[in-house]
This record gives sequence, structure tokens and C-alpha cells, in this order.
Amino acid sequence: MNSVNDIIEKLGLEPHPEGGYFKETYRSEGIISKQELGVAYKAHRNYSTCIYFLLTSDSFSAFHRIKQDEIWHFYDGSAIRLHMISDHGKYSVHIIGKNLAKGEVPQFVVPGEYWFAAEVIDPNTYTLVGCTVAPGFSFNDFELKSQQELTTLFPDLADIISRLTHY
Repeated sequence: MNSVNDIIEKLGLEPHPEGGYFKETYRSEGIISKQELGVAYKAHRNYSTCIYFLLTSDSFSAFHRIKQDEIWHFYDGSAIRLHMISDHGKYSVHIIGKNLAKGEVPQFVVPGEYWFAAEVIDPNTYTLVGCTVAPGFSFNDFELKSQQELTTLFPDLADIISRLTHY
């Protein structure tokens, strides 16, 4: 079994602002112009991007959102619990993993503009996934709010928001 430090070193992962570790592995050469993307985007975007993303059981990916759809692909380790909040405040949970008999799915799409957070299910382990974004990811599309800001938006979800925000 791979150790977390071995994975981080071998894949060249770096800390991610939302929590965990990542490395961009693909950025398409093709570009979608700002005019084609519309008013939600302030600049052009690549067609698609992809990253490795690693979480450990002693960390989590804090609630954040991007404009684009994000596809999660399970690779290794424990299953991951993905929490989502729609812009209307509908909360849902999805399990991404390899145990199909338990209802886990190896691939899942987070719709653009949804708030989402993730945590490793099993203790003392990690999850290695890939995330594909189209149009391609830019930190200009990344939004990370405080616990207070999100709780103001979704007061009935204060418990889960307080557990899965960093500040």
C-alpha cells in the first residue's frame, strides 16, 4: 500500500487552498473565448483541465464552488463523502468509491455553481481522485466563503457548514 507521503512525492502534489493536495495534469490547448462563454466569465478558458486530488482522513475539502461542472473520478484509497448545496439550499450527499455493491460510484459530476465539500470516510487513510473541469478551471472561478458567510446563506445547514469550513 502506498503511503500518503509517497503519493504526494511521486505525483508532485502541492497543498490546495480548500484542503488536501493537488497537481494539474492536463490543460487543453484549445481555448473558448470570453464572448462564447458569456457574462459569467471575465476571460477565456481552456476547453478542459484535470487534476489529481488527494485527501487524508485528518483533513477535508472545505465548502467552495466554481462556475463549471466538475467530474470526480475515484482512483485509490477510501471512499469519499461529497457534500453538495445547490444555490436554492438543497443539501445532498454522494459517496464516490469503488464498492458498487454498497452504492458507491467511481465517477460523479458536481454541477457548476453548487457549493461542495468532501471528506474521507475511513479513518487513518486517504483518498486519491481526479477532477476534470470543463470549461477549464481558473482560480478566477473559485469561491471559498467563511463559515459565517455560508451559514448566513444557508442557516438550516449550519452544522455541516461548521464542520466543513476552515474559518
